[in-house]
Amino acid sequence: MPISIDDLLSDLAAETAVLHACLEDLGEDGWETSTPADRWTVKDQIGHLAFFDQSVTVAVLDPDRFRADREDAMRGVGSFVDALTEANRGRTGGETDAWFRSAREAMVDAFGRGDPAARVPWYGPDMSLGSALTARIMETWAHGQDVYDGLGLSHPITPALRQVAHIGVRALPNSYRANGRAIPDESVRVELIVAGDEPWAWGPVDAVDRVSGPAVDFCLVVTQRRHVADTRLSIVGAVATEWMSIAQAFAGPVGAGRSPGQFPMPDSP
Repeated sequence: MPISIDDLLSDLAAETAVLHACLEDLGEDGWETSTPADRWTVKDQIGHLAFFDQSVTVAVLDPDRFRADREDAMRGVGSFVDALTEANRGRTGGETDAWFRSAREAMVDAFGRGDPAARVPWYGPDMSLGSALTARIMETWAHGQDVYDGLGLSHPITPALRQVAHIGVRALPNSYRANGRAIPDESVRVELIVAGDEPWAWGPVDAVDRVSGPAVDFCLVVTQRRHVADTRLSIVGAVATEWMSIAQAFAGPVGAGRSPGQFPMPDSP
């Protein structure tokens, strides 16, 4: 796995570039296109990324200010994400696009200047600088997937996919904690394939519980963008089966996920 901040920023840049490309020719009607997330448009998805890009920039550069802003923002708000989504709907699509581009540029600069040894505060536990950046890669990929689905486009595969898979594997304990379940003692072997690349693997080779198949399918499941029943994953063992039914790479409350049969899977691995 790439471990340097420069490598992670390169993966983020690749994923950001393909997302910018699919937004480039959208008119205002296109920005109002519905996405699979309930009541969220393309504009909402991109505004969400822009807001949290700004937030993590503050968290990296001024952790104390972030903590104060976080406390103020979440005080008395029933659903923080829904509230900020509604608050940002006054922008046009073009304004949202400009906001995202500006926020992302500032975020990239902040990570490039950040201290790799520092702990970055967030809306859950504090993270290392690398973990915080990997989380932004995962969020970009996941919300980008919603945009591609809404617009009826294929999601190009970039090097960022491996980071999404990595955080998905690492988030196994989070999946159980979020659902109020005991974290299992058993290890799970994960083996994923991408066309033209060597297989990616995590966990003990001799583990009884196993998940294998296309990396795209795994990433779609752990980001809750596809129901596991609609994927080509091979799942062996009770723990692996349970994990894939509740997998959640992102922090926060349990997500609604997708219903079986809601989307066809992409043709390529």
